[in-house]
Amino acid sequence: MNIVIQCAARKRSDAGHMRRRDGKPVKLVANPALAPSASDTIYAHPDDQAENGRTWRDLLLDYNQSPENNPLGLRRAFDLYENPIYERLVAKFGIDNVFILSAGWGLIPASFLTPDYNITFNTRADKVHHRHKKDHYEDLHLLPPDSDARVIFLGGKDYVPLFLKLTSEAHGHRIVFYYKSPKKSSDNPPDAPGCKTQHYITMKSTNWQYECAHALIEGTCIPVTI
Repeated sequence: MNIVIQCAARKRSDAGHMRRRDGKPVKLVANPALAPSASDTIYAHPDDQAENGRTWRDLLLDYNQSPENNPLGLRRAFDLYENPIYERLVAKFGIDNVFILSAGWGLIPASFLTPDYNITFNTRADKVHHRHKKDHYEDLHLLPPDSDARVIFLGGKDYVPLFLKLTSEAHGHRIVFYYKSPKKSSDNPPDAPGCKTQHYITMKSTNWQYECAHALIEGTCIPVTI
């Protein structure tokens, strides 16, 4: 079973950055043109050209070819976010079976060395950080292509279209969890063709996926059998 959980806004304060050749840190955002002026930080989009005509995404992929050599101090994806649930998922299901659905990078393994960035589908976020669904990104899709394991997604409805796109070639059954209030019967499942949807009932509508992930870890929430 592969667990895919959406990314989080809050990163660790000591997260590493991509850097230009002159040493200036690069902050990856959705709309660099809207970022504040700063002499000590460079704002860029993941698919902007960096050096030698290559993008920051290209450079990050190259960087991950030698993860044991990590001069920038990048954190593995599961250890980049402040919420400890990512680490707990890895401890329970194994680092090879946990993936992050990142609005900036795409579908990446928990072990993927990832820089500090601030990109989200959350419409309440600042325009600098908000990724629109129509925006073009060269999203990574690093789910093993030969895996027949079930793919479980924990995340908000804004992230479901990206999950569907980046797992379209998955061999295993896909199950999309969604939030459902115990007080309402009107919480409809997301549009997820090709997937089985399964509700998770909780009073916590914000970041409900963390509670759902904890329930999966504890075995109190069991994905449906298809």
